[in-house]
Amino acid sequence: MKHSSSRELFSYWDQRRGASPAPERGDIEPGAIRGALGDTFILSHDPATGPRFRLAGTRVCALFGRELRGQAFTFLWSPAFRPAVRHLLTVIGTETVGVVAGVSGRTAEGFAADLELLLLPLRHRGHDSARMIGVLTALVPPVWVGASRLEGISLGTLRHLGSGMETTAPRFAAPAGPSEVRHGFVVYEGGRRA
Repeated sequence: MKHSSSRELFSYWDQRRGASPAPERGDIEPGAIRGALGDTFILSHDPATGPRFRLAGTRVCALFGRELRGQAFTFLWSPAFRPAVRHLLTVIGTETVGVVAGVSGRTAEGFAADLELLLLPLRHRGHDSARMIGVLTALVPPVWVGASRLEGISLGTLRHLGSGMETTAPRFAAPAGPSEVRHGFVVYEGGRRA
């Protein structure tokens, strides 16, 4: 994680979850992450309506030039990246892992921004995939904030975080080419022949 807000939120999330895969939403105290609050957001993950912002920090809203509360998370993304983002959110919710990703965006005037996205699962009233907490922040403060806004953002590299990483890799993408799944392993055709 490159940005201090991402590191602060992840450290707090990791401490609050203890031995469980994810902390309960009610266990997150905003005052404990005050340095990252402007870059932090919470998503609801309702299968009927899709992921929506429950809360969004002021710096996150400023990147897009509007209040994000109640907005669909996927509509921040360029149309080509929306299916991948939906899949990523499903993986985070079902496999209870976090993700840190590189994100890039442009304004209508052509200003570019490199961002860091952190998404972490939260339990809500006993349900594993009902909420997510995250950070979306510019790696270098953009000079255009307040005068322009990001139009559509693009997903870059991904890295998963969370419990069980040593033994289980989440299914971020479907296997390419002919393959067969056996007991959690993916077997690819090809390689050495006997």
